[in-house]
Amino acid sequence: MSEHASSYHNTPKHIAIIMDGNGRWAQKRNKKRTFGHKAGVEKTREIIEACAARGVKSLTLFAFSSENWGRPEDEVSFLMELFVLALKREVKMLNKNNVKLKFIGNISGFNEKLQKSIKDAEKLTKSNFGLELNIAANYGGRWDIVQAVNSAISENRSNSDIKEEITEKLIEKHLSTNYLPALDLMIRTGDEKRISNFLIWQAAYAELYFSDKLWPDFDSTELDCAITDYKARQRRYGMTGEQLETPVVDSDNSGNSNDEAI
Repeated sequence: MSEHASSYHNTPKHIAIIMDGNGRWAQKRNKKRTFGHKAGVEKTREIIEACAARGVKSLTLFAFSSENWGRPEDEVSFLMELFVLALKREVKMLNKNNVKLKFIGNISGFNEKLQKSIKDAEKLTKSNFGLELNIAANYGGRWDIVQAVNSAISENRSNSDIKEEITEKLIEKHLSTNYLPALDLMIRTGDEKRISNFLIWQAAYAELYFSDKLWPDFDSTELDCAITDYKARQRRYGMTGEQLETPVVDSDNSGNSNDEAI
């Protein structure tokens, strides 16, 4: 049986989560939206621990999108302060648990205090080899593709000996996630059915799971439901179900050359 045919029986190696619903969770309790963001931080710790316990290799969390700057100024300011405080509070525990922390996104858009906290956290955990935790901050999928293309063009211009054609492989080399395994499962909480400009290149063949739970209510049991659902799916990568029952030469896990709709 091919690698593709057997892969849907396994725990996903790379999970990404759109942690949606903090504000609505607070409003349901007649609280300010900031109350929900605090609860969301607590939930994040639980899910990180749950993913590590279940053998997930990489977890990517959508913490702050490039579009979130358009939210009310007081909410954005609170999120920035919460970001700094959470990093200082959590990074030592993450390091103790062998978690490697990385940030993806346009980090230069943050203030110097937050940028320093991010760099210090990455430096402290860079030698760890347990769960790889990736925080998408000031991140947008379109931004990621544009910066990757520009970086590839710049590399071509600076190298007078080699002029590469702009290919999918070259773009992937310059994406902010170039060090990560392929995305297997994307989860969105909050009962919304869209991916909101998150990892749009990387999600091309990811399995999507939408939960009606608001993020502070999403727990390890809900995570298990998502993983169980993932394991039951047949990941065809553009092939037919019959093809997956026959051994095939699997040279490219992306399946980008096929059309799954056929």
